Amino acid sequence: MTKEIERAGIPVVHVTNLTEISKGIGAHRILRGNSVLHVFGNPKLPPAQEFKFREEHLAKALDMLEKTPEPGQDSLIEE
Repeated sequence: MTKEIERAGIPVVHVTNLTEISKGIGAHRILRGNSVLHVFGNPKLPPAQEFKFREEHLAKALDMLEKTPEPGQDSLIEE
């Protein structure tokens, strides 16, 4: 799905814990999520800390939207 949205001219950040699969399908911007079940959250944290965790993760994703892979680089992957 990310490739089709990108093909339409809309930049996409694929947030996933399975970065190798995302890279294999050709996603251009990949952000590693916390876990398969809680990509944007961490239920082990207290509520206030989890909110901050989510904010920081979202900020990383938004920052990645402004970047494009360098020539010869298939994907941007941020851990």
